[in-house]
Amino acid sequence: MLGELTEEQMNNVLASHALGRLACSDGKKPYIVPVTYTYDGKFIYGQTNEGSKLKIMRQNPNVCFEVDSMTDMRNWQSVIVYGKFEELKDAESKAARDILFGRVFSLNTSSTVHAYEHEVESKVDDSTRVKYVMYKIHIEKKTGRFEKQ
Repeated sequence: MLGELTEEQMNNVLASHALGRLACSDGKKPYIVPVTYTYDGKFIYGQTNEGSKLKIMRQNPNVCFEVDSMTDMRNWQSVIVYGKFEELKDAESKAARDILFGRVFSLNTSSTVHAYEHEVESKVDDSTRVKYVMYKIHIEKKTGRFEKQ
């Protein structure tokens, strides 16, 4: 059976994942990338560094965001969000980072589950976890579909 997700089901899909796809456009061609995110029931929060994605979103804040969950080809859910990018500053940036890290970092795999030689000392490299720019997506519209067999 194919169908549309309810508002509650779309919110559940968004809240239960940490990896989505963010699409933006410079007006000439689309650009889509996987991003780590969190959803607080009102906004989608993410972080990034200077690069193509940030440059495009600063020029054109209209974005599309997608999350999906698939058990198999006959059992899946997908949510698409249409919204506007907003770069966060100061206290709002810190608050968003706390929300994101509180949700996403708890999903990281512990270094204790990896097999290492006893003689080798290993450290988790946190240098790429913290990115300089925090942003949120103001949700204007959501659509959701599913198939369930």
